[in-house]
Amino acid sequence: MSVLKITKDNFETEVLKADKPVLLDFWASWCGPCKRVAPIIEEVAGETGNSAIIGKVNVDEEPELAQAFKVMSIPTLAVMKNGKVVNSVVGLQSKQTILSMIQ
Repeated sequence: MSVLKITKDNFETEVLKADKPVLLDFWASWCGPCKRVAPIIEEVAGETGNSAIIGKVNVDEEPELAQAFKVMSIPTLAVMKNGKVVNSVVGLQSKQTILSMIQ
């Protein structure tokens, strides 16, 4: 499964109405740790297949979503199930940590 670009336009369909866990990666192009976690997020997307949705939210392009999730630092990773945040972490994380967040 590939990583989805999440915007305010597709947020309801892709995240709120999802029938499986959704991992959201809040990031920006100028953020060093965000660049380091990006390949890990790609690997997680490949390993989770159809069991989870993996999405990226560019905080510069989607400030409303960043504000709604109270994102103060990036990268912020949030896992949502049934439209609610069930887990979140800030900063560079290992692949194992990210996978365990989703499960």
